[in-house]
Amino acid sequence: MIERKYTNARMSKIVKHNGTIYLCGQVGRGADVAEQTRDCLSRVETLLAEAGSSKTHILQAVVWLAHMSDFDAMNEVWDAWVPEGHAPARACGEARLAGSDLLVEVIVTAAMK
Repeated sequence: MIERKYTNARMSKIVKHNGTIYLCGQVGRGADVAEQTRDCLSRVETLLAEAGSSKTHILQAVVWLAHMSDFDAMNEVWDAWVPEGHAPARACGEARLAGSDLLVEVIVTAAMK
């Protein structure tokens, strides 16, 4: 069975299937990449909790940065957020994001608790 939450014509924010949770890309608000990353990861945590999981159950994360020059600043926030021993498989790349004010987007796949 596939369960979708917060669905519209284009996407669902949460999709659950066979014990796996898929989140749509999350972006954050803020003046710089560190603030946006903190906000983005807070949104990820909220959606995971609602779906019955947590950041310790993240299987994979894909991080898109508007500028790879922000890699170190994003990683500083990321490294403080991920619990030790629970780092997921992760990829990071540079992309043109949906808005010119957006600096980071994170896509997460997680296991149910």
